[in-house]
Amino acid sequence: MSLPDPLPIQPFTHPVRGAVRLPGSKSITNRALILGALADGPVTLRNALFSRDTRIMVAALRQLGFNVDTDEAALTITIEGRNGGIPQAEASIHVGNAGTAARFLTAFVCLREGGVYHFDGDEAMRARPIGGLLDALATQGAKTDSLSFPFTLRTAGLRGGKVSIDASASSQLVSALLLVASKARSALRVELIGETVSKPFVAITERMVRQFSAPRHDYDVEGDATAASYFAALPLTVGGQVEIEGLNLAPDALQGDVDFCRLLERQGLVRLEQNVVGASGRRTGFTADFNAISDTFLTLAAIAPLLDGPTRITGIAHTRKQETDRVAGMARELTKLGQKVIEEEDALEIHPQPLQTGQTIETYHDHRFAMSFGILGCHDLHGDGRPWLAIKDPACCGKTFPHFFDVLANLRQASLPA
Repeated sequence: MSLPDPLPIQPFTHPVRGAVRLPGSKSITNRALILGALADGPVTLRNALFSRDTRIMVAALRQLGFNVDTDEAALTITIEGRNGGIPQAEASIHVGNAGTAARFLTAFVCLREGGVYHFDGDEAMRARPIGGLLDALATQGAKTDSLSFPFTLRTAGLRGGKVSIDASASSQLVSALLLVASKARSALRVELIGETVSKPFVAITERMVRQFSAPRHDYDVEGDATAASYFAALPLTVGGQVEIEGLNLAPDALQGDVDFCRLLERQGLVRLEQNVVGASGRRTGFTADFNAISDTFLTLAAIAPLLDGPTRITGIAHTRKQETDRVAGMARELTKLGQKVIEEEDALEIHPQPLQTGQTIETYHDHRFAMSFGILGCHDLHGDGRPWLAIKDPACCGKTFPHFFDVLANLRQASLPA
C-alpha cells in the first residue's frame, strides 16, 4: 500500500490488544544467503525477509553468477551453493545503504582468484566504515583503489593464516571475514585489534557458521528481534498488551536484540510472559548501556518523553556511522519535539518535557527513525485520536520491514471495541 509522505500517525484510542507476526531477520537472512552460496548444493531459506537490503544481496549474488530462486508469497529463497566458488570473475555491485551486503560481499568476492569487482553504494554508504575490512583483505592479497565507496577490488583468493582487523567501527567487518574463513586455502584465523562493538552480532555469525558446517537443505530464519522492540514498546505508549509472533526468547535464540524486551521487563516497565508483552503501569526513566543492542536504542529514545524522569542511553558512539549519525539525528528530532536532550559522543540523556505537536519527524532515510517515532505517535496525546506527529519518508522502512505501518494500522484497528 502506498503511504502519504509525510505520514500522519493515527494514535491508538484504546489500549493495544492483538497479535503481530514479525518479519524474518535481515541480519540472519543476509548471513544465510552468503552461507548458502558457500554450501555444496542448494539451500532453501524459510521465513526469509524480503526487503530492500535482502533484495540487494540477492541481486548481487545473481550478478556474481549464482542461481537464486525467490518466492515472496511463501517467504522462501533457494540458492545454489558453489562450495566457495564464484562463477563471475568480474561484476559491478551496488550495495545501496545495506551494511551487511556491503561488508559481507566485499569479503565474499575475495574467494575468487583473478577477480575484478566494482563496488558502489548510496551517498550515505560512502561515509560508512569499510576501510578496516579492505586493509585486512589486502594482507590476503586483495588490491583496492580506495578504502571507501566506490572502489574496485582485485582479488587473489584467500590464502589463510592469521588476519588482523580493527572492527571498532562495526562488528560487520569481523563477521564478513568469519563467514568466508572456512573457504580459505588454509585455516584463516581472525584476530581483533582492540574491541569490537555489537558483539552479539559476531556471536550470530559464529553460530550460523557452525550451523551451516553440516550438510543442510533448508534453514529457518528467526523473526526479527530488533523489529520486536517496537511492539514491545507499544504497550508502554498506549497501554494494553500485544502478542509478538515469531519472537524467540529462548536461551538459544540467535539474536541479542531480544534483550531489549528483557531490559524493559527488568526495569519493571512491561510484563513479559513468553512472547506476550503487556503494560505494567510503571513508566520510570532509567540508565542503560546499549552497546550490545544498539539497533534498539532509538526505540527507547523515541518513547523516553513519555517516561517519568530522565533516561540515559550509553554505548552508542558507533551508531554515528550507521545509516546516518543516529545519535545526532535522535537528539535533533527529540529537541524538535520540545525535549531537553544532552548529547555526548557516546550517549544521550533525555529529560521529558511537554511534547510539541504538529511536528514532522525527519527520518534521514533511516528505517529505525521512522519506526521508533511511529510508535511514539501512537500515544493519544490529545486524548481524542487526533494525529499530532507525522513521519517523513515512511517508505524508508522498506529496508527491513516494508509493511510496518500497515501492520501498525491493523493492530490499531484490532484494538478497537467490537
